[in-house]
Amino acid sequence: MARVIVVTSGKGGVGKTTTSTAFGAGLAKAGHKVVIVDFDVGLRNVDLVMGCERRVVFDFVNVINQEANLNQALIRDKRFEGLYILSASQTRDKDALTEEGVERVISELAERFDYVICDSPAGIERGAQLAMYHADDALVVANPEVSSVRDSDRVLGLLGSRTRRAENGEEPVGEYLLLTRYSPAQVSKGQMMAADDVCEILSTPLLGVIPESSAVLTASNSGLPVSMEERSDAGQAYNDAVARYLGETREHRFLTRKKGLIGRLFGS
Repeated sequence: MARVIVVTSGKGGVGKTTTSTAFGAGLAKAGHKVVIVDFDVGLRNVDLVMGCERRVVFDFVNVINQEANLNQALIRDKRFEGLYILSASQTRDKDALTEEGVERVISELAERFDYVICDSPAGIERGAQLAMYHADDALVVANPEVSSVRDSDRVLGLLGSRTRRAENGEEPVGEYLLLTRYSPAQVSKGQMMAADDVCEILSTPLLGVIPESSAVLTASNSGLPVSMEERSDAGQAYNDAVARYLGETREHRFLTRKKGLIGRLFGS
């Protein structure tokens, strides 16, 4: 049976879809069979970031409504044999996902894959709660700013009370914090919260620190998961996060500012 991972946040625009695709590609690169499910009905961004938007014929809602089966709706990535996506629908009906339908589809996917990654819509409304309900693990994505951290705290509350594991009295959902758009230079100037402070507020272990990087936008516009850009700082940070999730011990490389030539010469 698969491990179901929800990628979630309380605030929009923090990098959930970037994280879902980068993490999915990283797990596939490590040899696992992975499917990324886009829960963001009405927007549908996973297929764009994965560069397969023109191949979408059937989507998640079609499978929910039994208008197509999973074989018809799953799109295999061209770069990794074990990586698939299930695209969201662009319907404006936010109630298109039903509890029964989502449970049936996640159960079927869990029998076929090693990891099911649920890319959640932002916020705490019904769509986000459906995405997190079946989760075994949660990647809570936050920017190091007060509003994002506050909203993430609300999401952590829901993970502890509104999931299948919570309802059944099972082991709690595994919670991992991923800090995105991190800038050590701004932290040192007091313009951004430090990672230690965010971890202390949320009481959640730090899985990864993704630096502010133009590589994220470049990869997204190219239809490429940023973890495949192995020379970029963001790509390296995501690959480190995947390795830590799989049990490897790796240093956080992007917590501190890299010194320039003058800094290295004078030790400043």
